[in-house]
Amino acid sequence: MKKASKNITTLDEILDKKYGKRGSKKREKWEQDFEAFRLGVMLEEARTKLGMTQEELANKCGTNKSYISRIENNASDIRLSTLMKIIQQGFGGHLKLTLQL
Repeated sequence: MKKASKNITTLDEILDKKYGKRGSKKREKWEQDFEAFRLGVMLEEARTKLGMTQEELANKCGTNKSYISRIENNASDIRLSTLMKIIQQGFGGHLKLTLQL
């Protein structure tokens, strides 16, 4: 990606320099970790928007507060089945996935 100006550095340029180009192992690891972080933030935002505590969400989903906390703080991998339970049973919502190639 080209620089917009001599004084402006794009996010991709920063990531390329620090983690390597897209497709490199280090960059792909960063991208994967970032998406897991984003998912945790999205779940936390949805939970707080619905006025729920972590404990209330955990009870609705059949898990415990510490697991919800670990997911929101990117300290735990989450299985797709668990994610679906959180969204469907906990939030009363539906999960939509997209795939980018």
